[in-house]
Amino acid sequence: MRLEVNCQDRLGIAQDVLDILVEHEIDLRGIEIDEQGKIFLNFPNMEFSDFQHLMPKIRKIEGIEDVKTTPFMPIEREQYQLKALLQTLPDPVFSVDTKGKIILINDAVVANLEIPRHDIIGSDIAELLKGFNVIRWLEGKNPQSQAQRIRFLEQDYLLDMLPVMVPDSDGADILAGAVFMLKSELRLGQQLTVFHKASVDSFISIQADSKAMKNVVREAKRMAELDGPIIIFGETGTGKEMLAKECHEASRRNEGAFLRLNCASLPDNVAEEELFGSAQELHGQIESKVGLLELAKGGTLFLDEVGELSAQLQVTLLRVLQKNSYRRLGDEKELQLDVRIICSTQKDLGKLMQEGRFREDLFYRLNVLSLVLPPLRERKSDIIALAERFIKQHSVKLGRKSPKMTKACVDYLHTYPWPGNVRQLENALYRAISLLEGNELEKENIQLPSCSATVSFVSEEFAGSLDDEVKRFEKDILMRLYPSYPSTRQLAKKLGLSHTAIANKLRDYGINKKTVKIV
Repeated sequence: MRLEVNCQDRLGIAQDVLDILVEHEIDLRGIEIDEQGKIFLNFPNMEFSDFQHLMPKIRKIEGIEDVKTTPFMPIEREQYQLKALLQTLPDPVFSVDTKGKIILINDAVVANLEIPRHDIIGSDIAELLKGFNVIRWLEGKNPQSQAQRIRFLEQDYLLDMLPVMVPDSDGADILAGAVFMLKSELRLGQQLTVFHKASVDSFISIQADSKAMKNVVREAKRMAELDGPIIIFGETGTGKEMLAKECHEASRRNEGAFLRLNCASLPDNVAEEELFGSAQELHGQIESKVGLLELAKGGTLFLDEVGELSAQLQVTLLRVLQKNSYRRLGDEKELQLDVRIICSTQKDLGKLMQEGRFREDLFYRLNVLSLVLPPLRERKSDIIALAERFIKQHSVKLGRKSPKMTKACVDYLHTYPWPGNVRQLENALYRAISLLEGNELEKENIQLPSCSATVSFVSEEFAGSLDDEVKRFEKDILMRLYPSYPSTRQLAKKLGLSHTAIANKLRDYGINKKTVKIV
């Protein structure tokens, strides 16, 4: 039986309660006083009639405010909570005294050792943990929390050692033992993988209602966890830089910088200085400029429109990737490369390689992982969701209420081919909302150039039959995709065909590693 006694803070009140227990010849098993001054009593169960006489006597003591039964003592609750927490941990946990004798273990220890619990309790921890002298650590002057690599059951583990300190009456801490927690290399690897996986909210800025974009986001999440270079292919305005940023944010480098270099906008000498930095002597002093590769250390460098790199810059970049190091312009000191490279291009790099305008060796250094962003016309189910998002964003910026799209406006946006893709959609809506006077967005408010709803791939004056033109178009698609998907199985998966069908088509069209200069 356990009692909770609410009382005032009075000297001797606990002794008055104990005197009544002695008077009734009650064997006290335990007494506790918590931080609020409550007294908790633990004694054997007693007859109800005896209990009825006991309670009024305790209540009559000066300073006693209330007495009631309680299911557990505070220390019992803490012990059972700690035990429940300890048993649910999947990793082995030991609690030892100051001599290294095991006094408490969890179920993971029993499962690993395959020995009854009572045979483990009381044994020496040093008999189980090898490779580090835990007894010497316990006997040290002031043992501190630390981690060590040890051997447990002939396997490598990371051992977290946590001293258990109890304050004495003078406020000083006295060592009462320690808690040892073990993690295997496998468990650590699993935890790191989960920790670095893209979170539920990652890629949330990418609108992905369409099947095509859902596939892109799914692939991007997996690639973000890796550290290899990525090339993002896609037409202008499809959102290649946004996708690159999301890959960075979902990666292990997300605490580092995300920096961008537009490969099409700068002369070679300026681009090299931007990339590598420079060191030059002026008035007897060395003046240094830090480059993007150095600024992005530990992060990501985004090379926008990498297909526009000049031949000289291609050689320079290839050398950096091969050596994994670089130097500032005018400096001899080698700096280690510690950035992830993500590139984008709207050009057909396979065709550029065939024409000798892009180095094959650089392409295969960069094209470790690849993503293909579909044009907006191929992801129709994303258009209206994107439009609604842009309307809300621009309305907030303009300090106005978000207008509603009429059905005619929705139909118009849905059927327009969007040659400028997502960027064109955003710009068109920004202009429309900026000039809009009412609260409804009409088709007439969207100012767009006339454009056929379908894209023509065939000249009206083509020679040959329909079958010839279809084959020509099919061959062109395979030639464009093959450099990025040189395995027939990869290409088959990309196009949604069987491995045999793709292999036959590649053979019929004479497409192979030799014809497309695959090395």
